[in-house]
Amino acid sequence: MIHIEEQIGKMKNLFYTFILVLTAACAKQTPVQQPAELHLSESEMETSKNRTKDLNNLERTQIEDWIKFQEVKYYPMGMNYWVNIQNLDQQPRKNNGEIVSYQYHIYDFDRVKLYETPIANKNVQFGRFKELDAVEDVIRYLKKGEEAEILVPSVLAYGTYGDSKKITNDMPLIIKVKVL
Repeated sequence: MIHIEEQIGKMKNLFYTFILVLTAACAKQTPVQQPAELHLSESEMETSKNRTKDLNNLERTQIEDWIKFQEVKYYPMGMNYWVNIQNLDQQPRKNNGEIVSYQYHIYDFDRVKLYETPIANKNVQFGRFKELDAVEDVIRYLKKGEEAEILVPSVLAYGTYGDSKKITNDMPLIIKVKVL
């Protein structure tokens, strides 16, 4: 009788150990470091720079190939995006401190509008933009009421992380900008 009770006790211990291990395995693991606290080594930084450079070259080639099949002409800008206005970079450029109002829509390269509502900002001061660099750059050349369509590689758009909504990581975009 004692022998059977010992066996039952061992089985209970084994069962409880199994449940404990199973519970621990299913528990969500907390990262040791938060992403903002991560530090990259020099070789990891170099790998990241090379990945960005390779991706930018690939996207540049893909965008240039895409342009060849469009009825609209696009012209390269010095900042590594394209615009549908010839010689735009020869127009007067607005300076930091000047005020502008604008809006824009974002599309993918299949010309699908990603958000129905435009992103709009009123009375924004140049030099204090919290905007995509390519958007700010093109707005500096546009006059009130003017519109432009820009082709933006992912590195100048939402980059590696996207916007956590409809813009995925490493996604080049078409952006239609209008100065109000």
